[in-house]
Amino acid sequence: MTAEYWKWPESRWTAEGIDWRKAKKISAGVDIGAVSSQAVVLCDGQLYCYANIRTLADSRKSAEAVMQKALDGTGLKIEDIACTCSTGYGRKNVPFAKKEANEIACHAKGARYMFGPTVRTVVDLGGQAAKAMKLFEWERIRDIMAQDKCATGMGRSIETLADLMQVPIAEMGERSLTVAKDPEPVSTTCYAFANTEAMGLFREGYKENEVLAAYLFAIANRLYTMIGRLNPEKELALTGGLAKNPGIVKRLEKLLGMTALTSKYDPQLAGAIGAALIASS
Repeated sequence: MTAEYWKWPESRWTAEGIDWRKAKKISAGVDIGAVSSQAVVLCDGQLYCYANIRTLADSRKSAEAVMQKALDGTGLKIEDIACTCSTGYGRKNVPFAKKEANEIACHAKGARYMFGPTVRTVVDLGGQAAKAMKLFEWERIRDIMAQDKCATGMGRSIETLADLMQVPIAEMGERSLTVAKDPEPVSTTCYAFANTEAMGLFREGYKENEVLAAYLFAIANRLYTMIGRLNPEKELALTGGLAKNPGIVKRLEKLLGMTALTSKYDPQLAGAIGAALIASS
């Protein structure tokens, strides 16, 4: 069987000690992204269960699959949920959602839930794009910056590079940090060019971890340029799948001169949590 180096681990979780049957209000959020999909269920505002899967070819099937995975083993059914809100790339194709909300509002609300009420700057590092937002004290969005080029450096192109280099995607970040000094970053104009240039570094004598460092440094540098236009304020929260890549996060922190907040929650859940909070309002 051919190894799937790009494949990141899917997950599901249920909270111990919460009985959904005793909850006064149950709400759910479903985030259908370009690369991954998440579903969360809140019981009286507490995270009860969630699932995180690879987005399927069809948004409707993705929504049904991720929600079913979140509910597996709980005894809870979709009809027991008072309201479900959808967000993300495929939010209009979630048949059981009664509300929908854009991903910017959901990530802002989800970040405050996950990282605390003092969060001022939120950066969504998604599979297809990146967005940075600055918040007022009372959670309203003050300013937004979005990635203005193709998907270079986002999750999908990193998956492609993982397969090209035959390096498991979950190891890329840590391995890139083992180099003594970051090499010059590769191009970030187009992900096809970036991946080709990265592979070409081997012909110049680069070692595997140096190639990873050049690639992830390029991503961090591009994100820094976008976030810098926002004049970010502390506290900084990173959400989305790339927030789990230490090779990007540590380089971005160094460039910004800021330390990102940490949370007990998976950063990929921010959009779905925000949607669930909107559903309950």
